[in-house]
Amino acid sequence: MRADEIDYEIFGDDMQGVSVRLDPGERMRAEPGAMMWMEEGIGMETSTGGGLLKGLKRKIGGESFFITTFQNHGGQPATVGFSAEYPGKIIPVDLADVGEVMCQRDAYLCSAYGVEVTVAFTKRFGAGLFGGEGFILQRLRGDGLAFMHAGGHVLERRLAPGETLRVDTGCVVGFEASVDYDIQMAKGIKTMLFGGEGLFLALLTGPGRVWIQTTPFSRLADRVLSASRGSKGEHRRFGDVIGGFFGGD
Repeated sequence: MRADEIDYEIFGDDMQGVSVRLDPGERMRAEPGAMMWMEEGIGMETSTGGGLLKGLKRKIGGESFFITTFQNHGGQPATVGFSAEYPGKIIPVDLADVGEVMCQRDAYLCSAYGVEVTVAFTKRFGAGLFGGEGFILQRLRGDGLAFMHAGGHVLERRLAPGETLRVDTGCVVGFEASVDYDIQMAKGIKTMLFGGEGLFLALLTGPGRVWIQTTPFSRLADRVLSASRGSKGEHRRFGDVIGGFFGGD
């Protein structure tokens, strides 16, 4: 299923979804829980997507052990809709043009049936382990269309050969296989401890495209969790003042 052969529509603004029209016999794969609707004729089947080993690899990477396949068993074209678990944008990528894309482990939404989804690790195990989101990545490989999901808005950068971009590890949605990826420790003790940007940065070197998200889900979750720790009423307001005095927003 190539991008020029697939019929899809991305809808919504800040909470986007995607509907895909499947011809009779066509199939797609998606993360469990991504489906919104499916028209008559489309069937759904959950499996490991290629055996026990592939399921275990996804589980190690923090993803679901299973993956869901949608197939049009009817005699007429039918649509199936997908959306992510948090607000953001959907990015279509034609792997027939680039062959392979690396993305954050929670960025993959759905893809053509022939796209292989596997786990990849950073080059530097120690730095990646403490770097949080940047440690484990997903590799999307094949010749079909894949859809990634990003939190907030998406910025696409095309890096020239040798051009380097340093990005917060959580803000990296994905990048083409031609982009060299590493994790770099932030310089300076004060910056590391009080800068509020984490201990590590993703180091991306061109050539190739890079997709960056403005609101990583991990950052949003941290803010919600931090706010929920305060008590209610006047005590909450006093706590907000003290938190702001010591560097809170």
